[in-house]
Amino acid sequence: MSGKRRDLSIPWPFAPSEVALNRDTNLLKLVAMLTMFCDHAGKMLFPQYSVLRIIGRIAFPIYAYCLAVGCVYTRNPLNYLKRIVLLALISQPLYAVALNHSVQQMYAVSFAEKPLEAFWNFYIHSWDKTPSILVTLSMGLLLIWAIRERQLVLAAGMFILCWQIQSKLNYGMRGIGLMLLFYLLCTKRWLSLPCVLAFMLWWGLVGSGYNLFGVSFGIQTFAILALPLIYIRTNSGIKLPKWLFYGFYPAHLVLIYLLDHFVL
Repeated sequence: MSGKRRDLSIPWPFAPSEVALNRDTNLLKLVAMLTMFCDHAGKMLFPQYSVLRIIGRIAFPIYAYCLAVGCVYTRNPLNYLKRIVLLALISQPLYAVALNHSVQQMYAVSFAEKPLEAFWNFYIHSWDKTPSILVTLSMGLLLIWAIRERQLVLAAGMFILCWQIQSKLNYGMRGIGLMLLFYLLCTKRWLSLPCVLAFMLWWGLVGSGYNLFGVSFGIQTFAILALPLIYIRTNSGIKLPKWLFYGFYPAHLVLIYLLDHFVL
């Protein structure tokens, strides 16, 4: 007999080691940040220019894709998850006040009389209306990690939880589904593209407000504009500091708030 031991373990098909799509994620992250800023500026600063909201539809698919790529290449997805969760915890009150998701209960306690209690009350109630997109990304990342590591009970539990709270998640289950599609099909470029395109077109048809050849569709349809960036391979050579990518989210919320309340 040969001295080599045969590996009889069954390969797990949901743990890809390579990505066949665009791996120029620094370029994609830069585009995602700029289009997200356009989206939020269009909502709060220039609502008369609907094109800014259309451009903003590009951001989420790119973030979802970059998250999927990160799950493939990172050695420790839980550390990746911790960073996003921490960013979500820090950014939530900024998100609430900057993008008009605040509720009256946030200001129920006087900051002048009880500053600590007022701050705690302000923070807790900043979660009442709509959590930021970082919560959706965190949930999707945890679900993908559970699938990758064969933690099937956890994966099933996460899926059920996401389904139950989808009305409170930015982009709901459709956003979670897009992340899963990007991850599960990332090694099969020509299968991924039609599946993701069909999914995003179906998502857009759920909405309304636009009409083409008698077909009514919602603004989310314009998210397909992100697909060329995701499926056409580039090599820009752009290097983004990690702190810039993570710090941009709270920083742009502060900028939107300042421009909205003190400039425009």
